Amino acid sequence: MSENNKQNLVYFESTSMRGLYESMREWQEGAGKRLLSISIERDGDNFCAIALTNPTEVVITSADGHNHASVNRFGLLAVDSQ
Repeated sequence: MSENNKQNLVYFESTSMRGLYESMREWQEGAGKRLLSISIERDGDNFCAIALTNPTEVVITSADGHNHASVNRFGLLAVDSQ
């Protein structure tokens, strides 16, 4: 999975809760990401999970959306006005 991926929704499905756990654990190990939240439901005979991963991109902005924070080339956090 690309480090620049802005998608953070993942779907898992298995016929058993243990199988669901194993597929989610394997995904975490393979993707190298943590799951932020998980919702598990039954769908017929299957256990299904919709999970959110930690986002790889966070935008810091003022409440009105006019000012954005950015990191300059020296690693310092600055606020840019639009």
